Amino acid sequence: MVKRNALGRGLGALIDDAEKVQMGAGISEIDLSKIEANPFQPRTKFDEEALQELATSIKEIGLIQPITLRKVAEDKYQIIAGERRFRASQLAGLKSIPAYVRKAKDDGMLEMALVENIQREDLDSIEIAISYQRLIDELEYTQEELSSRVGKKRSTIANYLRLLKLPAIVQKGLIDKEISMGHARAIINIEDENLLIDIYEQIVKHGFSVRRVEEIVRNLNTQDETKDAKKGPKFPKEYNGFKKQLDQIFSTRVDFSMNEKGKGKITIPFKSEKDLERIVKIIENQK
Repeated sequence: MVKRNALGRGLGALIDDAEKVQMGAGISEIDLSKIEANPFQPRTKFDEEALQELATSIKEIGLIQPITLRKVAEDKYQIIAGERRFRASQLAGLKSIPAYVRKAKDDGMLEMALVENIQREDLDSIEIAISYQRLIDELEYTQEELSSRVGKKRSTIANYLRLLKLPAIVQKGLIDKEISMGHARAIINIEDENLLIDIYEQIVKHGFSVRRVEEIVRNLNTQDETKDAKKGPKFPKEYNGFKKQLDQIFSTRVDFSMNEKGKGKITIPFKSEKDLERIVKIIENQK
């Protein structure tokens, strides 16, 4: 299968023509061997398991968000933002990485170019989120200051920035317009990443509306609260994968319980007659 461009069609145009803005801040492909960590990076410890997960994601679909570098000498660059992505790319075995390369003392130009491009109508939500994050990372704006600079509500900026916490495959779905920002906001608070990805895949497969996805998430939350209240018997961990398959097939949180003797039950909840008909059709199709 051919890997599609993870950067999206508009990211390369986040900064207008480099010569026009006179600041070499477009996206370049830089050899990892020419990049060094920022000696003033306050973060010295990185979660190895999380890095490996990010490396696996990068292998599968590429790097969604370029890192930002400062050119310090000929063929030598220093990381401004994105050391975690840099390290994960090394683990993934990449030879080069997409990066924004900044010159010294170009803060004003950077701000003008990013703010101007944020207003463009052809940028997707991830591209806008990356622009906001760059202004925060590189110019050290708070969300409140950024709100004033770009003329957007702080809550709007916060909602965009939260998108960058979604799994990379979901971010790519936003870039490729397989889901909308409304879909992303509906699933963004799901703590179980595997479940979040399962629901995302069901949205793409079945074309669920935002309202339908919100119903699914509400149903999941209601069931979680009910389970916590009842504190009923839990099923063995070795059946986790099977339960997730059922959740995915029926697009709802299936209740699965088993006692010590191996007896139990599977409960598939439904919210209406129409929802029941949907479930029955899925069962019939499995025959």
